[in-house]
Amino acid sequence: MEYTQERVATLHDYGGAAPDAPVGRTTVIVPMTEREYAGLAAEGVLSTLASLDPERVLVPLRAPAERVPAFCDWLDGFDLPLEVLWCSGTRLADLLDGVGLDGETGKGRDIWLALGLAADSAHVALHDADAESYSERDVPKLLAPLAGDFDFTKGYYARVESGRLYGRLFRLFYEPLIAALADRHDHEILDYLGAFRYALAGECAMTGDVARSLRVQRRWGLEVGTLGEAYRTTGPDGVAQVDLGFYEHDHRAVSGPTGLGDMSEGVGDALLRVVEEAGVSPEYDTLPERYVAAAERFERGYAADAAFNGFAHDAAAEREQVETYRAAVSEPGPDTRLPAWDDAPLSIAEVREAAAADLDAVR
Repeated sequence: MEYTQERVATLHDYGGAAPDAPVGRTTVIVPMTEREYAGLAAEGVLSTLASLDPERVLVPLRAPAERVPAFCDWLDGFDLPLEVLWCSGTRLADLLDGVGLDGETGKGRDIWLALGLAADSAHVALHDADAESYSERDVPKLLAPLAGDFDFTKGYYARVESGRLYGRLFRLFYEPLIAALADRHDHEILDYLGAFRYALAGECAMTGDVARSLRVQRRWGLEVGTLGEAYRTTGPDGVAQVDLGFYEHDHRAVSGPTGLGDMSEGVGDALLRVVEEAGVSPEYDTLPERYVAAAERFERGYAADAAFNGFAHDAAAEREQVETYRAAVSEPGPDTRLPAWDDAPLSIAEVREAAAADLDAVR
C-alpha cells in the first residue's frame, strides 16, 4: 500500500473509505449495448445503484430496434429513477445529421448524448456496466471530492485478476508513450497525463458545468480525451483521482475490429491531440522507436513484478503487443470530436424529444 501524491491530487482508500458525497444531486450515466442485456455484471451494477438513491440513472443504449423492448422491460425491473436514452433511433440520427453531427457512432457518441441530458444535475458520474467487482462505495468515492475543491474526478484501480496482470493497453502503450514524450519535452501536460494511475478507466465524475464543457471523442480514446478536456477546462488543480481498489471486468483480444490494437489507434490519436493542443510538438519521426524502447523497459519491470508475486506472465506476447501498438504512434488524424454542449448547434431539449419519440415508436 502506498500514500504518495501526484501532479493531480490522489485520494487513497486505506481500507474503509466511505466519504459523505452528494449522491442525491447526481445523475449516474451507465452506457450499455445489447451485450449487457440481463448480464450478471450489469445486474450487479444496477442493483447496487438502487441502494444509493441517486437523483437519476441514465442509460444511453446502443442496440437494434428489435432488442429495445426487452431491454427496457429488464431495466424497468430495478428500483431506480432510471431513464433510457436510445441512441440508435432514426429521429435522433436525422436530428444530428441536420446539424452535421451524426457521423461515426460508438460509445463516445452515446456518452456525449447522455452528458447533454445529465448536465442539468449538479453532478454527473460515469461508469461502465461490465464491472464484476462493483462496490456501493464506488460512486460516493468518485463524488466526494466534487463537494470540496475539485471539479473532475477520475477513478483508478488495480487490474490484477486470477494471478495475472491485465490493463495491457495502459501498461504497454499509454504509460510508455507518455514516458517517451516526457524524455524530450518538459511540459505540465505530460506531468498531468503521467500522473494517472489508470488513465484508461471508464469511471469518472464531474460537475454539471464541466459536463457541458467537454468535447467528446466519438469512439476509442474517449477516456484519454476526457482527461485532456478536464485539463483544458479546470486545470490540473481542479482534478483528483480516486482509489477504487480492484476491478474485474471483460478483457479484449489484441486483434480484431474491437481489439486492443484497434483501440490503441484511438487512444494514441486522442493522447497526441491532447499534448499538441497543450503546446507540445512531438518529434514524430523518432517517436515510434522511442516508444518501443520505453515500452520494453516498462515490460521488464512488469515481468519482474509478476515474478515477484508468482503471477503468470508471457513476456514474448507482451513484446508482440508493443509491436502492434507501434503503428498507433503517429500524428493525429482529422478532429471528429463532438462539440461541448455549451457550443452545440442544437438544444438538449431537441435531443430529448427526438430520442423519446424513437423509443416510444419501438416499445
